[in-house]
Amino acid sequence: MNKMMLHTEGLAVLVLSVYLYAVNEYSWGMFFLLLLAPDISMIGYLVNNEVGAKCYNMFHTYSLPITMIIVGLLLSYPLVSAVGLIWSAHIGMDRAIGYGLKYSTHFKDTHLNRV
Repeated sequence: MNKMMLHTEGLAVLVLSVYLYAVNEYSWGMFFLLLLAPDISMIGYLVNNEVGAKCYNMFHTYSLPITMIIVGLLLSYPLVSAVGLIWSAHIGMDRAIGYGLKYSTHFKDTHLNRV
């Protein structure tokens, strides 16, 4: 039951992020170009599992994209808000399909399940 709630939460964040992106009429080309960009953080796994998990988790928590969205809104920088929404959509998408934050034991060990 708890796992299902986390997947549903991720789906809700994805839908809300896409909705806000559309309402603000940001570029869909940029959306699709950057949607998978946070996964570049997996490059840390080339060093080892611990570095990989730290890099991946840093780019797959909501704190940085939410900060970008707020800063973009407060300072009237639509590009910053757009990137924050794309980033949060990516994280929501990952959570909805079962990818969670990584443990340093193995890439497949996440807070949602073993993928």
